[in-house]
Amino acid sequence: MKKLIMANWKMQLTLKESLELARQLAKKIKTTKNDVVICPDYAALPFVGLILKPTRIILGAQDSAGFNRGAYTGEVSPVNLKALGVKYVILGHSERREHLHENSLIINNKIKAALINKLIPVLCVGEKLTEREAGQTKEYLQTELRNALKGVKIKTANDLVVAYEPVWAISTNKNAKPIMPAEADEIQKFIKDQANKILHKSVRVLYGGSADALNAPGFLAQANIDGLLVGGASLKMAEFSKIIK
Repeated sequence: MKKLIMANWKMQLTLKESLELARQLAKKIKTTKNDVVICPDYAALPFVGLILKPTRIILGAQDSAGFNRGAYTGEVSPVNLKALGVKYVILGHSERREHLHENSLIINNKIKAALINKLIPVLCVGEKLTEREAGQTKEYLQTELRNALKGVKIKTANDLVVAYEPVWAISTNKNAKPIMPAEADEIQKFIKDQANKILHKSVRVLYGGSADALNAPGFLAQANIDGLLVGGASLKMAEFSKIIK
């Protein structure tokens, strides 16, 4: 099965920089053995989509509303994302949980709205350093999965993806460093088993958290890691190209 490599550009690039990076990717990545998804910010998304449309690179979004339309100032409808050619949407990222106070109910509604509109939700889960040091990682992840996926129904295993991003390992955090591949693989298997119990499908699970060109081979070689959610390294053309290959 192909690995899924997702680039989360976050809010790191200007519009001009986003378009230039998209053009470089479109020119560089002609064929790849893996599925590649680019998630630019909303301002750049429609323009990046046009650049990537002739290529095999897939368009993704960094978030999506939990409803189709209405008086929700500042939100972006999954209906409109679908119309722009978006296929995947990142939901429940730890930065939105922390800075924008998203809870499991909000994330649950977003997942359901995405599925209704035939978008593939990428549910992010991950423990903070406090849970890790207390030995509560698996308990915490189990609760996150149960709450975020409550009442969620999918038809096939490809309809939803889970991304494991230990918060303490995300590259934007001070002194962050990635988990060891073998330990990540063990946790990914746990997540797969828990998701299977809830959804009755064996969904793919990605790893995220300081993934780069040096450690990517180690992660991707693990049996239970189906791909990577890449942050900072996805902003560097040469490094991201190495990860994809």
